[in-house]
Amino acid sequence: MLIEFSVGNYLSFKETVTLSMVATNVIAKNKSVDENNVFDVDEELSLLKSVAVYGANASGKSNLIQAMNFMRWFVLNSSKETQLGDAINVEEFKLSTETEREPSFFEIVFILEEKLYRYGFEVDEKKVVSEWLFYVPKVRESKLFERDENGIKMTKVFKEGELISDKTRNNALFLSVNAQFNGKISTNIFRWFMDLNIISGLHSDFYQQVTVEYLQDSEYENEIIQLIRKWDLGIDNIKIVPKNVLLEELQELPGFTEEFRKRMLEAGVQINQIQIKTLHKKYDYEGEMVSQVVFDFQENESEGTKKLFAFAVPILDSLRYGDILIIDELDARLHPIITRAIIELFNSNQTNPENAQLIFTTHDTNLLSNKIFRRDQIWFTEKNRQGATDLYSLVEYKVRNDASFESDYIKGRYGAIPFLGDLTELFEKNG
Repeated sequence: MLIEFSVGNYLSFKETVTLSMVATNVIAKNKSVDENNVFDVDEELSLLKSVAVYGANASGKSNLIQAMNFMRWFVLNSSKETQLGDAINVEEFKLSTETEREPSFFEIVFILEEKLYRYGFEVDEKKVVSEWLFYVPKVRESKLFERDENGIKMTKVFKEGELISDKTRNNALFLSVNAQFNGKISTNIFRWFMDLNIISGLHSDFYQQVTVEYLQDSEYENEIIQLIRKWDLGIDNIKIVPKNVLLEELQELPGFTEEFRKRMLEAGVQINQIQIKTLHKKYDYEGEMVSQVVFDFQENESEGTKKLFAFAVPILDSLRYGDILIIDELDARLHPIITRAIIELFNSNQTNPENAQLIFTTHDTNLLSNKIFRRDQIWFTEKNRQGATDLYSLVEYKVRNDASFESDYIKGRYGAIPFLGDLTELFEKNG
């Protein structure tokens, strides 16, 4: 479970900003929104099941997701993908003299195995400047380890790191190195970051392959197909066809030779590749189904359909295991009703009993409704005149429960919208 994420001096974030999943004491207009969109961790802490981030183009929405992705990547890879002396691929805020030569800041607070952890680090292009891990075993927060320019200090609870500190390079995280040596606490946190699913709503080719793999597992096949049918894409079924089947069909043609086979393989027809076929119902003049028509997925289906196909597994997996799903540009290429349906899967006690969390960026103002979100679920990014991004929640504004979030946002009441000049001046003829 994610509680909050903070980032500072990274890309467009000059000052440290925090995205919080903690439910505040606001009350939604509709009681069902409070009942479904929030879950209790204990008597003192309640968390949100989803958060939407709005903002103008180039305001920093994607940079927030990129910051989360960088932290995840660095935790998972700094100990094995980098060598001594390799530069760290981190980019500080470049539009201020105050941040020059200052490290970038990343911190995340989460719950793992019923314990609250706070982990973070500061890095520049050359080294890890500082790193820390705290947890709450019962009531008070306690230190597990801290790292600074003077070295790494550990408590007795973090004995797994005693023999590892000298093996930690300047450009690698101590936590990551400990996980490579199978430290119990470090490995558990490492796996938590592995399950932090961050995807782009614009680029989904990788997840198409994941869905293909899951479709070949009978445990998932029916769930994926049922979800795609529910999305009303006109697809009745999906079949995965090995490409070598097509090649075998060619072998039966007159004149097929081994030389021709080699040329086919050189042209890219590989034995182990697969094709995705979608089946659509065919009807007669009375509207009765008479057969099925086979479509080539890549050639005949829309970009929106391809995206939903790719997102099926991340959505189903997150809901099944209570994972965290983070999507940049969730609404891209999708109809607003389908986007809303995806969100409602998470904002529901029935379809999300494991309390999976969804964080996404969007421009879809149709979602700005008190029937879908509480005020603390709506966040905005806005750049100031110096090019620095601020991140803030709608809960910071005094808004009536029956207010039209969408209308007020478009009017600029909450900021985070583009301010356009007079575009007609571009087309005025010189007198």
